[in-house]
Amino acid sequence: MPKTAEDLFARLNTLGISHETHHHDPVFTVEEAQSLSRNLEGGHSKNLFLKDKTGELYLIVCLEDTKVDLKAFRKMIGAKNLSFGKAELLIEILGVEPGSVTPFSLINDTEHRVCVILEKRMMSEALLNFHPLTNRMTTQISSADLEKFIADCGHVPKIIDLDTTE
Repeated sequence: MPKTAEDLFARLNTLGISHETHHHDPVFTVEEAQSLSRNLEGGHSKNLFLKDKTGELYLIVCLEDTKVDLKAFRKMIGAKNLSFGKAELLIEILGVEPGSVTPFSLINDTEHRVCVILEKRMMSEALLNFHPLTNRMTTQISSADLEKFIADCGHVPKIIDLDTTE
């Protein structure tokens, strides 16, 4: 059974991670999120769930305005023929629906199947904003606490300068 937003908040609290959450209408795209009146300062994200032809899975977490060239990214990490992961795979591995992809969903990847890629430019932001397993809310944490959370989920993220892939 996938974790809920309440489970996530309890985990953040247990880890001593400060967080602030705002409720809003559901958003499914970066464009929809940008149209909301945002009350949370800091970087807002774009999250891409990808699969390569060998079955390797990737979660790219970057700032919403980052242009990710998948062909250049594929070469950078040595992946084979990247494509977006299907909704069924997303639900199976990360326990979230399309439109709710977030680094917080790593809480559901207990088998550590996903390779986590964090954008270097994003990680220089003091505060970051992500959906807390649902696209009806946005939760703010520090970039250092994002790394702490990801490590607690058993993942070692790669921090990459995605600007070189534009």
